[in-house]
Amino acid sequence: MKTTLPVGDKRRLDIIRLILAAIKQREVGERIALGDTQILAVLDKLVKQRRDAIKQYTKAKRQDLAEQEAYEVGVCREYLPAALDEDELVVAPIDEAIAAVAAASVKDIGKKSWVGPNSRPRVGRTWAPSTDWSRNASRASSYSRRVPRRRCTNGSELG
Repeated sequence: MKTTLPVGDKRRLDIIRLILAAIKQREVGERIALGDTQILAVLDKLVKQRRDAIKQYTKAKRQDLAEQEAYEVGVCREYLPAALDEDELVVAPIDEAIAAVAAASVKDIGKKSWVGPNSRPRVGRTWAPSTDWSRNASRASSYSRRVPRRRCTNGSELG
């Protein structure tokens, strides 16, 4: 805010004030001092609200308001950490897990039973909050071929 004030960028200054007001409102409402993760959650919420507003303004053919909201999203994103791409989130952890086991076939992966639980995405030293584990599972299964199902003596399939 101090760097924006002398420059005279009123739009940017208004958005920064809006961000600070949203953070302060949450602090007063919950009677706590917000930590970094909670402030990031507030910023995420602001960005989501602006994206929804952009969709509504575009439907209503109000391009001027949609552009203002897009500018606000850009300013809010400056204060958010960079988003991880799919390769960092999904592909790299599975490749790392398979390399760690030195798996050449499905048998090798099964022996160690390490690839499944350790193919979760990592960010630094912590686990990433990924919501779509089906992509990890499909990526891991692409390394292996489908094992034919065994049949019981009565003809039904085993699990």
